[in-house]
Amino acid sequence: MARAYSQDLRDRVIDAALSGGSARQAAARFGVGEATAIVWVRRARASGERAARKQGQPCGSKLEPYRDYLLGLIAQTPDLTISELLEQLQAEYGMRASRATLWTFLDRCGLTFKKSLPMRASKSVRIS
Repeated sequence: MARAYSQDLRDRVIDAALSGGSARQAAARFGVGEATAIVWVRRARASGERAARKQGQPCGSKLEPYRDYLLGLIAQTPDLTISELLEQLQAEYGMRASRATLWTFLDRCGLTFKKSLPMRASKSVRIS
C-alpha cells in the first residue's frame, strides 16, 4: 500500500492553490498528481481539513454483531452450508452479506468447512 504524502507537502500544495493559483499548477510545481492536488484543495476549501485521512478498510466485520447467532446456528446444525447460513441471517435479521464475507468471518472464528469427496470402492474388495 502506498504511503501518505507528508503534511508539509500537503500544506505547500494547498497554500499555493489558495493563494491565487490553480490546483493543477500547484500539482505540477510540487510534483504530485493533479487529481490528488484537486482533492486536497477541494477538501481544504470546503471544511478546512488538511490532514491525511486514515488509509485502508475499517477493522472488523459487518457480521460481528451477529456472531453469537451464527455460531449458535452452527452449533445446533453443524452441517449447514454457507448459503443456508446466509438465508437464515437474512430471514431473521434482514442482514445481507456475500458468501465471501461469511466465509472470511467464519475463518476468523476458527471454523473451516472441508469438503470430503466420496471414495471409490477399493479394487481389493470383492462383492460375492
